[in-house]
Order: sequence, then structure tokens, then C-alpha cells
Amino acid sequence: MKMESANKPIEKVLTVKDLHTFFYTRKGVVKAVDGVSFSVEKKEIVGLVGESGCGKSITSLSIMRLVPQPAGRIVSGEIIFQGEDLQKKTDEQMRLIRGDRLSMILQDPMVALNQLLTVGYQIGEVLKYHGKGNGSFREKCIHLLEKVKVPSPERRIDDYPFQFSGGMCQRVLISVGIANNPDLLIADEPTTALDVTIRAQILNLMREIQQESNTAIILITHDLATVAQICTRVLVMYAGRIVEQAPVKTFYKNPSHPYTVGLIRSVPVLGRRIDRLYSLGGSPPNLLHPPPGCRFAPRCSKAMPVCHEQYPPEVTIADNHQVSCWLYIKD
Repeated sequence: MKMESANKPIEKVLTVKDLHTFFYTRKGVVKAVDGVSFSVEKKEIVGLVGESGCGKSITSLSIMRLVPQPAGRIVSGEIIFQGEDLQKKTDEQMRLIRGDRLSMILQDPMVALNQLLTVGYQIGEVLKYHGKGNGSFREKCIHLLEKVKVPSPERRIDDYPFQFSGGMCQRVLISVGIANNPDLLIADEPTTALDVTIRAQILNLMREIQQESNTAIILITHDLATVAQICTRVLVMYAGRIVEQAPVKTFYKNPSHPYTVGLIRSVPVLGRRIDRLYSLGGSPPNLLHPPPGCRFAPRCSKAMPVCHEQYPPEVTIADNHQVSCWLYIKD
């Protein structure tokens, strides 16, 4: 067992085991999440990366038990949060967990926030529902806005979301997410709609919050620069499955899965002169009819016959570094 110290084992806040989440449509079954397994440790910031449509957001919604109904369904697997299987919780029990011990920051703050209610009201609702606030909800809300560095929080608490900029709305949404000091915070593309300067501020803010409150964070993103800035470990997802897991330094210095290598090569490097940007050939597979074997094989220059026939098992190639690829499986 990996140890945090000589006597104290590392605590796992979340463990996802063989998760399958499918969507039942008129055209067939979409296997959006198809056998995902990973864990998140206390105080850790884990980056979940991959192309659009690879299943990142559906993985997070599965953890929150918010998969869109009636088409979406968690078919099988375990979601163990602080020793409890969320799959066995009732809807009422999940409502008590969400927004309290387990929280999520949605992708678009202008959509996630109700434009007809003041930001103070929306933050206060989270506190009131879970019985937090110590009798003075307004003061608590002002403190939260101050914590996420919203200027003049005493005045702005009575403003509406449409009176805020995109970056400030994102700060409000973060304050809602951290209102009850969750043990795990899922941030789904929290900086996508922001410019570079505001993006850096939001990421620094999230890192400060994590260090202050020891909240574990799952950061969903397709921006590898964001991962490098704040994450401690990276999960690479492709076509509904995790193909590689590694500490962030290993992820950049020794990417192993051909898909991971392609992702990193496609990022331009400041100061490096090239004639043409690298891009992965082909397109992600249709999850209504995924190819047999490794789902990346049709786009992989190193694919072997076995890659088109069987999906590779996950193997450990270094400390805390796992990959699902036939290139690393010895006979």
C-alpha cells in the first residue's frame, strides 16, 4: 500500500470502479463511459483530459448522480465516496450530499446561475439547504464572495449575474461550489469561456482554495496548459475509457500511450519554430458503434493486429503510472 508517512496510509476521497454509463437512443446505445476506473486522494488535484466527446463530463455527472434522464443510465460500476457507495444512495440522500460534501462547478456560469436571482440569494440557498451559515447567511455569503476575490462583496451581494463579467460570474459559481467546504470539488471546464488573464486568475484562485481547505479537486479540461499549472496527477480519457494515468511531471516528460503523445505534440511550444502544427489524424469513433479492440487503433501509427481485435488491459509501467496499450504488454 502506498504510504503518506511511516504509519498513516493515504486517504482516498473517491474511488470509481468499472463505471459504465450509457445513453439509450432511437439509433442505439451510446456507450459514453465504458469501464472507467480511477481514484482521487485527499488534497489532490486530478486533471481529467481528452478531446470533446470523450466522456469527461458524463463521468463527472455520473459521480454526482446527475446523468440526464430518461435516456442516460449508470448501467454498472461502483462510485465509492468516503467509503460510501453512491450508487446505493436514494435521491434524497444524494441531495444531502451534493452541494455539501460533494460539489460541482458547471462549465458555463452564465447558464448555471439564475439571471433573475441575486448572487447572494443563490449562495445563501446552498447554505440554508444544508443547514450551514451559523445564523448569519448574509455575512457568510459576503465572506465567500470575499474569499473568491469579488471586489466590494458587501455591495455586489445584491447584484444579479447579468451585472457581472464572465470572470466574476465564474468566481460567484466557485463560491457556490465551496460554500460548505466540500471534501471533493468537480470543476468542469471552469475557464473555457474566459480570456487568458482571467483564466490564470481563476486557476490560481482554485489552487489557493485547495491549499486552504484541503479539498480534493477533479479538474475537467482539454487545455494541457491548465493541467500543467495546477494539477498533481492526470487521467487521459479517450472514447469513454481512461487510456493513461500518471503524475503530472511524468505525463509531460514520459507520455506513453500514443494518444497522449499526440495530445502533447499538438500543443505549440513558445520559442519553437515549426512549419506546421502537429495534429492527430482521423476522428474519435462513433460511440454508437465503437471499433473492436483499442478504440484509438484506427488513428494510431503504431497499431498492431492485436490492437484491432482486443482491448488492452491496464498495466503499470512506473510508479503511479498506468497505461492501456499493447505496446507495453509483454508476452
